Amino acid sequence: MADLKEGRLISVEVLAKAGLARKTVQVKPRRAFFRQGDVADCIYYLESGRAKLTVVSNQGKEATIALLSPGDFIGEEAIASTAGLRMASATAIGSCTALKIERAEMIRAMREDQGFSEMFLKFLLARSMRTQADLIDQLFNSSEKRLARILLLMAEFGQPDENETLIPKITQETLAEMIGTTRSRVSFFMNRFRKLGFIEYNGGIRIHKSLLNVILHD
Repeated sequence: MADLKEGRLISVEVLAKAGLARKTVQVKPRRAFFRQGDVADCIYYLESGRAKLTVVSNQGKEATIALLSPGDFIGEEAIASTAGLRMASATAIGSCTALKIERAEMIRAMREDQGFSEMFLKFLLARSMRTQADLIDQLFNSSEKRLARILLLMAEFGQPDENETLIPKITQETLAEMIGTTRSRVSFFMNRFRKLGFIEYNGGIRIHKSLLNVILHD
């Protein structure tokens, strides 16, 4: 996790050096950065807080497709060759602070600043790989393993000596949407994880590294 945090700090420095015209925005819990169907005219860089991406089908069914953490960009579709519409909604889970960057400014910085362009390309590649991993997870793993994986990803495990990490409170409904199962199944698995000592509830959710056993066990 140290490398991940270091990369995010570097990206903040690159943002400053790129000379982007941007402004800081505060988004309250459950308020939207943007909604599905809005014009994709800007991009956000999340400095603090957590957010989620959700989509709504024509039948009105909503699904959470990603959770976002500090260091993530939100709404990168805005830099497409032709500005289109948002394909998902981005909503703050807790209080968020973000840099709002207009589309034209983002494109200019990518063309003129190689360091910034390389940093953003790495972010896009990492998100693409994460999307592929999520798809493989949905296709081949059980809902219990999918839940364990998403909890570990939220905890951002990485250091060999890091045995536990506290993540913000998240509803079982949101977790169920993300792994494609029901809230009752999530409740069943969470209770099992707690009884086995893999997680703890105390305001947020404390994730122990032993939760990896769920993913590694066949």
